[in-house]
Amino acid sequence: MQQSSLQNKALANTDEQFVALFEYASMGILFANSNGEIMLANSFLLQQFSYTNAAELIGKKVEELIPQRYHGNHSKYRENYNEHPERRPMGIGKDLFACKKDGTEFPVEISLSHYTNKEGKFIIAFVSDITKRKEIESAVVQQKEQLAAINLKIEELNNELEQKVNVRTKQLQQTLEQLQNSKDELTKALSKEKELSDLKSRFVSMASHEFRTPLSTILSSASLVSKYTDTGQQENREKHIDRIKNAVANLNGLLNEFLSIEKIEDGKITVHYSVFNIKELMGNICSEMQSIAKKGQQIIYTHSGTEKVLLDAALLQNILLNLLSNAVKFSPENSDILISSQTENTGIIITVKDSGIGMSEEDQQHLFERFFRGTNVTNIQGTGLGLHIVSKYAELLNGQITFNSRLEKGTEFIITFKTAEA
Repeated sequence: MQQSSLQNKALANTDEQFVALFEYASMGILFANSNGEIMLANSFLLQQFSYTNAAELIGKKVEELIPQRYHGNHSKYRENYNEHPERRPMGIGKDLFACKKDGTEFPVEISLSHYTNKEGKFIIAFVSDITKRKEIESAVVQQKEQLAAINLKIEELNNELEQKVNVRTKQLQQTLEQLQNSKDELTKALSKEKELSDLKSRFVSMASHEFRTPLSTILSSASLVSKYTDTGQQENREKHIDRIKNAVANLNGLLNEFLSIEKIEDGKITVHYSVFNIKELMGNICSEMQSIAKKGQQIIYTHSGTEKVLLDAALLQNILLNLLSNAVKFSPENSDILISSQTENTGIIITVKDSGIGMSEEDQQHLFERFFRGTNVTNIQGTGLGLHIVSKYAELLNGQITFNSRLEKGTEFIITFKTAEA
C-alpha cells in the first residue's frame, strides 16, 4: 500500500503529455528522492532490469539496481550529488554496471539531472544499456592489438636496418624487402579497420600517404648505395645512408604518434606531478628546437614569475615540442617564434606565437580533431594528430588551450594550467 501511495503521489503532479513522454521513452528513466528511494520507474527501465511491475521497485533504494560490491561507495556518491547537484554524466572515465532482478550484471551509461519542488529535492537518472557497444569496443580493441603487433614488427625491422646498414649493403636490401612486406601487411590490417568506422577509413588513407614517402626514400637510397662499390665513393654512400636513417626516424615518429593516441583513448596515460624549474625546462626545449629551425628562424623565450612549478614535466615537454615543431614547420625562414611562460598565484600561462601561414576560420573549427589537417598545409608533411594529442595532454593536466590565428598572419597558442595542489 505504501509503494502504491508513493507512485500515486508522484504521478499526481504530472499531466498526460509527461506520462506519455515518460512511459514511451526509448531509454530507462528513474526518479528518486534525496534519500535515494525510488519514486518512479518507466516501462523501458523495468524491461532493462527484468522487472514486470513498478511496484517491485517503488520505495526501495536505488542501490537495489546496482551490484552489491558497489553499494558502499554509491551511497557516498549519492550524498555528494545531493550536496552539489548538476546535470552531468555519471562515472566519467569509469565502467558502470547495473544489476537485473535475477542478479545478472550489464554495462550501462547513466546521466543525472535534478529538480526541486515544495516536496523536496529529486534526482532523475537516464539509463542506457551499452552491452552491444561494449561488444563492439572489444572487437575494436582486438583490431588495435593486431595493429600494435604489426607496428612493433615494423619498429624491430627498422632497428635491424640501422644496425646492419654499415655492415653490408646486401643485408640492407633484404631488410628493406622485409619492411616492404610488412607495409603490405599493415595496409591489409588497416583495410579491415576501415570497415569499423569512417574514422578508421581516414586513418588508412593518411597512414598510406605518410608511410609511402619515407619508404620510397629508403628504397631509392638503398638502390643507389648498392652501386657505390669503390672506396672513393664513401661520401656518396654516407649521404644516402643518412637519408635512410632520417626516413626511418620519420617512420618511428609517425608510429609514436599513433601509439600515443591509443594510450590516450585507452586511458593509459598517468599524470605524475612533481616540482621542477619551468624556466630551465622550457629553455632547454627551445635550445633543442633551435637546432632544427629553418634558416634564419629565431626561437625567443621569456619567463616571468616564480620558476618552481608543480606539474607533469614529461607531458608539458611533449606539449611544447609539438607546438614548437609546428611553429618551425609552418613559419618561413628568417622569422621569429615567440614563446613565453608566466607563473601566477592562480596558475601558469604559456604562449607559443609564430608568423607563419595561419589558418582559415573554417579550419579553426576542426583544429583539434583527430587526423584533421588544414586546407593550406596539404603539401607539408604531417599526420593531423599532433594538436589532437596536445589538447588531450592539456586536458589531462586540467589545462585549457586556446588560440588566435589569421591566414598568412601567424598563429598564437595559449595554454593555461590552474595551480595544482601538492
